[in-house]
Amino acid sequence: MSPRFVLLLSVAAISVLPAGARAADAAPPVTTDKDSDAAAAAAAQPKAIVVTGHRLDEARASIQPSLGATAYGVDQSTIQKLPGGLNQPLNQLILQVPGVVQDGFGQLHVRADHNGLQYRINGTILPEGLAVFGQTLSPRLINSFNLLTGALPAQYGLRTAGIIDITTKNGFQNQGTLSLYGGSHDWIEPAGEYGGSTGNTNYFVSGSYRHNRLGIESVDGSSNPLHDKTDQFDGFTYIDHILGDGDRISFMGGISNDQFEIPNPRGLQPDAGWEVNGQRDYLSDDLNERQLERTGFGALTWLHHGGDFTWQTSLYARYSELLYRPDITGELLFNGQAQAAKKQDFTAGLQSEAAYKLSDHHTLRGGVIISRDHGISDTDTYVFPVTDTGAQAGEPISIAEHSSPTEWTESVYLQDEWKIVPTVTLNFGGRFDHYCGFRCEHQFSPRVNAVWQPGRGTTLHAGYARYFSPPPFANVANTSIALLDHTSAAPADPDAGNTTPFAERQNYFDVGLEQKLGAITFSLDGYYRKSRNLVDEGQFGAPIILTPFNYRRGTIYGVEGSLSYQRGPWLLYGNLAYSKARGKDIVSGQFNFDAADLAYIQNHYIFLDHDQRWTGSAGVSYSFKEGFLQGSKVGGDMLYGSGLRTDGLVPNGGKLSPYAQFNLTASHKFEGPGIEVRLDVTNVLDHKYEIRDGSGVGVGAAQYGPRRGVFVGVTKDI
Repeated sequence: MSPRFVLLLSVAAISVLPAGARAADAAPPVTTDKDSDAAAAAAAQPKAIVVTGHRLDEARASIQPSLGATAYGVDQSTIQKLPGGLNQPLNQLILQVPGVVQDGFGQLHVRADHNGLQYRINGTILPEGLAVFGQTLSPRLINSFNLLTGALPAQYGLRTAGIIDITTKNGFQNQGTLSLYGGSHDWIEPAGEYGGSTGNTNYFVSGSYRHNRLGIESVDGSSNPLHDKTDQFDGFTYIDHILGDGDRISFMGGISNDQFEIPNPRGLQPDAGWEVNGQRDYLSDDLNERQLERTGFGALTWLHHGGDFTWQTSLYARYSELLYRPDITGELLFNGQAQAAKKQDFTAGLQSEAAYKLSDHHTLRGGVIISRDHGISDTDTYVFPVTDTGAQAGEPISIAEHSSPTEWTESVYLQDEWKIVPTVTLNFGGRFDHYCGFRCEHQFSPRVNAVWQPGRGTTLHAGYARYFSPPPFANVANTSIALLDHTSAAPADPDAGNTTPFAERQNYFDVGLEQKLGAITFSLDGYYRKSRNLVDEGQFGAPIILTPFNYRRGTIYGVEGSLSYQRGPWLLYGNLAYSKARGKDIVSGQFNFDAADLAYIQNHYIFLDHDQRWTGSAGVSYSFKEGFLQGSKVGGDMLYGSGLRTDGLVPNGGKLSPYAQFNLTASHKFEGPGIEVRLDVTNVLDHKYEIRDGSGVGVGAAQYGPRRGVFVGVTKDI
């Protein structure tokens, strides 16, 4: 019997559980007409609907508790106190969480993993696509979010570096805001949001448009990069309807449409000796490369809660598209090749999960997730025909490639939360994952976590997780090396191989503690990861899309600490993390790499390109509660990095210089007219620092952090 058939049977079994639960809840008590009238009147009260909504939110959260994982939370109030507030991308907010490293193209590295993030909204998985959600989800829709990492319980799988668990705004009061924000770098950003309710139905919508001239990180560190304009639109809607005391259906959906110019280096001329129709010169300032990214996603969810049983099932889908328009002549002269690419990806799936409280000591949780991912890739690669010696043998030609692969992924899990004694909880179980796309693999992954609360305010946890992480399907390259023979795009070593990426298999150990002393919270957490077929990603073509590859062996370990204080008008926090990440022997996509690098890495561990030894963040905010400054807030935050890797005497053997970026904010709310004004200054010291220098295994162009920016915003309640 195939794993897919077993999982389909499991879906059917879990899907009928609510019917059984409702049957158990059936036969309501006999009521009088007077009682019925009173109940009807109470149900008509908006307050009753809000209370029911909150109770169902709590029930939903009980299906997917963190249960020993390391969790860092940020709420809406904190977001608005940080520089940029709701106007900054979500990935910039996540950088304020311990152990998160920034990279180019808006990438995030959690605990030295290359991306590996899973996004969830109200417990529903958002499938990955060609663009990351950290740049397409707006903070405006967020009531709070948690970053879950470490030894995760069995409900979390496939993408396990970190879970970005988002709870949308709720308790809507038929009100909203309109805002206008802008300043340096030609930044202009109008936005709005509105939430309300009618009867048993709640709804929320938000949208924003952003234009600036800092769409992608500068390649030369200038304050006004050349050819770096971006126009971005995003929209989100959420609606739910309460069917009764124990049932709710909801829908959420979002879209984004982002256009980017690819920034140009200044003052360069081609020096590779290529010629296009007699032309050899081409000033780099005149390059005109562009990229378009579109995303749309939606999920329909039914939540049931009755007695000791809670169940949620979601049908979800995501469409994403990436369109890269090259400067054909310029790229041919500079690089010997140019590629026009159109990639599309559509994912649809089902997520069905349930929790059942067997007794005061045991709670069972289980679920099934099935998804189908279909991609379409159309590329036209412009190259020069060459002789056996590599000399140009004619005018450029175009090589077209089309592929339309499909991947199925199935997962099932079961676990038991066992409260051994009031202060000790053991959560243990396992999950089975299977996928079949460019290759087929599967794994059973045991999980166990122990949580001990020996005294008031003290929590210790330790856990082990076996992880199984397939390479991101939408990004897997399917280049046919043979088509590039005798052209300027032929790999330096065509015999190196083009093995399809493998799923990463990982043993993960985590231990940590949290101590609360009044308004002070301190946490310390350590982890050790040992991987086989460690998944990494690199940029190996002109489009800004990263391609996965594997190291045969990988070792990652680190420790992170966090300290926060929140009382009255004060909010202060500080985070510091140390990590070390290394890999050995590249075993997929080998033709993308230099032959000498491949030979060295085959027998030596090297640092991963996204290894950063020290990472820090900190922030402070003060809210004036009285006096003539009542309604004002001032604050600031900072980021520190000891530097990502660059090539040295060996691949990734050096590192970039350390950096620190400081940002400030001030705002005031005029309660009468419902207007808030804010002033933000980013990179106050105008520190010029490199995120990447253009060298390293799988690294593309150089990238710099943003220079100083001054921004003003106005928000009006409606």
